[in-house]
This record gives sequence, C-alpha cells and structure tokens, in this order.
Amino acid sequence: MATLLSPLISFTCQHPKSHLLLPTIRRRSQTQDKKTITFRINCNCRSTNSTISQEQKGSKTFSLRFHVPIFSSDIDNLKGVFAIVLIILQTATPFPLNDIGKWFISPANAVLYSPNTKVPRTGEVALRRAIPANPIMKSMQDSLEDIFYLLRFPQRKPYGTMEGDVKNALQIATKEQELIVGSIPLNMKEKGLELYNYLINGEGGLQSLFESIKEKDPDKVSKNLSSSLETIAQLELLQVPDLPYLLPQQYQDFPRLTGRAIVEFTVEKADNSMFSMSTTGGNGKTATIKVVLDGYSAPLTAGNFAKLVINGAYDGVKLKSTEQAILSDTEGNGVGFSLPIEIMPAGGFEPFYRTTLNVQDGELPVLPLSVYGAVAMAHNPTAEDYSAPSQFFFYLYEKRNAGLGGLSFDEGQFSVFGYATSGREILPQLKTGDIIKSAKLVEGYDRLHLPASNP
Repeated sequence: MATLLSPLISFTCQHPKSHLLLPTIRRRSQTQDKKTITFRINCNCRSTNSTISQEQKGSKTFSLRFHVPIFSSDIDNLKGVFAIVLIILQTATPFPLNDIGKWFISPANAVLYSPNTKVPRTGEVALRRAIPANPIMKSMQDSLEDIFYLLRFPQRKPYGTMEGDVKNALQIATKEQELIVGSIPLNMKEKGLELYNYLINGEGGLQSLFESIKEKDPDKVSKNLSSSLETIAQLELLQVPDLPYLLPQQYQDFPRLTGRAIVEFTVEKADNSMFSMSTTGGNGKTATIKVVLDGYSAPLTAGNFAKLVINGAYDGVKLKSTEQAILSDTEGNGVGFSLPIEIMPAGGFEPFYRTTLNVQDGELPVLPLSVYGAVAMAHNPTAEDYSAPSQFFFYLYEKRNAGLGGLSFDEGQFSVFGYATSGREILPQLKTGDIIKSAKLVEGYDRLHLPASNP
C-alpha cells in the first residue's frame, strides 16, 4: 500500500504491492505577455495485484494540463490551485472497475465525507442493524438494506440492481434454510419456522418484494421491503437468546439487559395546552412514547435504565427542553448506578467502557446518536468517563445542525441505549415543566438480570 499526500488530501492505493510516485508538476510554457503559465501534473501508480487484468498492470500515468494566471512571481502562492487539481484528479481518474473497492479510501473514512453516507435515519433501522446476527442472516439483510438506499434515487431508480439484491437474498434463504431455522432455540422453533415461511412466500415477503420491483412500483417496493426486513429482524432476534460476549468481571454485579425491551412513557402537559397526535388525528393532554432498549449493544446502561423504570424512578419526573434534547430532571436525585460510558463500536464484538469514539478517525457506534429520537444517558457531572446514574435524554437530531456526513457533533460521546419507535411526533411538543406521568417496562422483563447483591 502506498499513500500520496497533498496540502489538503491524501491519495491512497490500497494494493499491498504497489507504490505511488509523487506527482510531477512541470512548468511547460509561459505566454509572451508573462501573465499565465501552463503546468502539467503526472501521477503514477504501479500495482501487481492479481485482480487487475494483464493490460492494466504496470505503471498508470494520469495527466492534466492547466493554465494559471500569474498574480505573483512566487510560485508557492499556487499551492491552493495544485491541491484543487489533486482533488479533481482523485475523484475523476478512471480507475479499473474490477476490484474497485480497494482503490478508494476505507469505508470508515469515507463515511464522514460522502453525501451518500448510509447512517440509519430512523430508530427502527438503527435497531435492526444492531442485532448481533449470524453471517447468513446479515448477508440477506445487507442485500435488502441496499434497496433502501437505492430507493432514495430521485430520478430513474435502478430496479435491475434491486432485482439482483432480492434474488441474492432469496438464494441465501432457500439454500441455508436448515442453518437459519436450526440456529433457533428449540422452544421457539415453531415460531421461527412460521417466520421463515412468511419471509419466502408470505404477503410482504421476498417473493412479493420481487414482484413489486418488476412492476416498478416504488410504494409497493418500500412496503414489501420494510415487511421483509422486519421478518428477518424477528428471525435474528430468535437466534440470539443471550449476549454473544461476556461482560468484564468488574461489571458482573450490575443490572444488565441481555436483549431487547420496550418502555412505554406517558407524558403530560404541565399547562392547559394539548399534544397534537398526528397518528390518530386527535389532541390530548397526555401522550404515549414507546422506546426500544437495546441490551445487545449497551447491556449495563439499558439494564440500569430498565431497573429504574421498574422501581418507578421516572414517575412524576419533570422534563427540561433544549434546542437539541429533552432531558429528565433527575440530576442528583441519588438513584441508579454510576456506570461507565458504554459504546459498542461498529464492527466490534463487545462494548467499549470508559472511552468515547473519535468519529474523525472513522470510529462509529453501532447505536448512533445521529437519529431523531435516540435515547442516551447524560454525562456524569463529576466524571467525564461515566454516565449520569439516572438522567437521560431524547435526542432531537436535525441534519442542518449536523457535521460532515450528516453526523452529530456529539456522535460517539454518549451511551446511547435505545430509540423512540412510536410517538416521535410528541418529542418536539415537549416543553420544560412537562411531566413523565408514568414509565412502564411493557416487554423484555425476562431479559433483565438483577444480581442478588443488587435486587
């Protein structure tokens, strides 16, 4: 692998047996009036990678000529122009299309700078991607997730590519039926087989999705795609009855959630105003918000929160509203455990503790904060590498306030442990002084483990 640096960018060849020659910038000619200079820039790359066809091997030379006005006799003033040319060269050079992935910068870096960043934008998508599924299920899921991205194309949609994605998912599902159903625990096998059959032939399954793509009906495609992905997610959840990793010994005595759970908040207006219910079309002084807790990615944080809910710690608690978040007014109330910041990195096998992620270096969390309705613990005011014992917040993500790649400036800095999946339209209506009338754990109690020392 070789890297070429410019004042603004890096140009990297990912082939292990290759090197880049520094660009040669030559002064070619100067006009008689001495007001412009013509330059030529060459950049060579040599590779012996076996995936490049024979006629493509050897030295690659890319040339570009340009005319630059002379504003000063000092050529160093033209560095900015050279950097721009290098950027153009990097994005426009016709690299070989086969094995193209190895020619670009790594996905972790590209995610920050690409306008097509595939960061999930809803809690449902984020939760679906966070399931620690086996490689077979992930292969099917990835094929279908790609269609979600393709549907965003504003003009002519690539239905041919979508068909290929569904065919790939169908092939995997039919070929690997025994492994898919066989990996489900015996007591849930019947439900798993029912879900599998629905995925293949059910209304809203893969066959229905394929037919809607052939019809080129984007509304039907979106509906059937969501249904197929939801069925895959349900199968994946059946396959993961516990955490796929061991918690560090020092955290064994804390409550932990070893899967998914659902908390239902009932919020109430403090004044005489009403909530507007877009889903029902009515108004009311109280409203409901459902939050899915993800113990796979944040077992300690989600477990502590679930225990607080069971104990009634949030019943009657007031809320505080800011431009970007709705916080519980529970700071310093003396309940809950002071837990370390807990973040599962993308591509990681287990969470990091007492450390945040550096998004600029390409570190991204499995549960991103950059999703409207993300639920996270506030920071501990006395220890920056710990979360607050009980104060949590709903994050009101807005892309216009985000940074590069649509990521929040606070991405990777908080323990995110779930997302609001129902009642999101209520969040911007919450104001300082409004009240959490009640919080109830309505699903997932069987996944909550409360050590005997901390019942």
